[in-house]
Amino acid sequence: MYKLTIHGGKALSGTIKTAGSKNSSLPILFASILADTPITLTNTPHLSDVSTTLRLLMNMGAEFILESDNALFVDSSKLTNLVADYHLVKTMRASILVLGPILAKYGRAKVSLPGGCAIGTRPVDLHLKSLEELGATIEVKNGYIYAQAKTLIGAEIYFDQVTVTATENLLMAATLAKGTTTIHNAAQEPEICDLCNCLNKMGAKIFGIGTSILVIEGVESLNGVSYSVCPDRIEAATYLVAAAITSGSITVKNIRYQSMRAVLGKLIEIGADIKTRNNSITLDMKGRRPKAVNIKTSTYPNFPTDMQAQFTALNAIAEGHSSITENIFENRFMHIPELARMGADLTLEGNTVFCRGVESLTGAHLMATDLRASASLVLAGLAANGTTTIERVYHLDRGYETIEEKLKLLGAQIERVQD
Repeated sequence: MYKLTIHGGKALSGTIKTAGSKNSSLPILFASILADTPITLTNTPHLSDVSTTLRLLMNMGAEFILESDNALFVDSSKLTNLVADYHLVKTMRASILVLGPILAKYGRAKVSLPGGCAIGTRPVDLHLKSLEELGATIEVKNGYIYAQAKTLIGAEIYFDQVTVTATENLLMAATLAKGTTTIHNAAQEPEICDLCNCLNKMGAKIFGIGTSILVIEGVESLNGVSYSVCPDRIEAATYLVAAAITSGSITVKNIRYQSMRAVLGKLIEIGADIKTRNNSITLDMKGRRPKAVNIKTSTYPNFPTDMQAQFTALNAIAEGHSSITENIFENRFMHIPELARMGADLTLEGNTVFCRGVESLTGAHLMATDLRASASLVLAGLAANGTTTIERVYHLDRGYETIEEKLKLLGAQIERVQD
């Protein structure tokens, strides 16, 4: 196993480029199942979750080639195995997204109940209920979802709560359904818009993109295309917080800053000077200590749950008192005891963390628990006095492409070492 060693206390500065979005790449890769010809994806990040998705597709009969210009050629047009096995699905929640496309194209599927980060229950009930409303027969037994549908029929779908993956699963299935499907209370994340745009380029007819009501007119078939994945707004935001927590100054390129308004608003609140230009963001703390900010996570376009842990680390060394309320996942505070070991003054009450900012943190030996919690520990280590060692950094590799190399470009003293 690998671990990260960080010698903190150095202000970050410089320029880096954001990779393609993990949360966009995964559903688009699963959407390749719907196409009758291969697709080519560019700007796809090199992440373990992407590798897991490709292994899952290969296990079902797909083929892929990583071309010389880092374009990913994927042929999922003729699957021979319609079973998504537990040994692959167990590590990644997004693997549930294989269900809708297989069911729509082949009329049956057997998919293991998914795993992923242990940050909450995240049930698949809404996925299954909505597919049943399209005419599917679904049974869950022995840890697997068994689904059948000779023909999916368009329907009016009302989600009781906003859900990203259920929105993605349903809209992919609906592209090949007969008639029109309308999804009410659909998630509006930029990654869903990216999936919709790719599907439309493949020949789907999806309307209302970027709104809470998606209308999908079913078509008989979809074709492969060449498509560039949108930049990763969570990766970009994490590096901006890295600069803020170290009182530094950085520029992040290859980003659509319009999708990051909630995060940028909070960074301005902490005292950062923010400049946006074309596809880049520059943050400059001018050597100042950040000011504490209150956070409440919610669905897009509000403050994202995927940035809660990073801002908790920031508030730990910020000037003043703050509260952070997590409204999406009930167990997304496993970084709190680790930050406390570094000297953070944090009190957890229900789904809210109350923070009294301290002037500095002290390096410590830490254990990563999930993807975004891992990022928060890295940020804390960058700001801390002394040396921080973080175990189980494989969580980081699920969502951050060579994070230590990018941080080195900004002047961080960080190394990946093997036990």
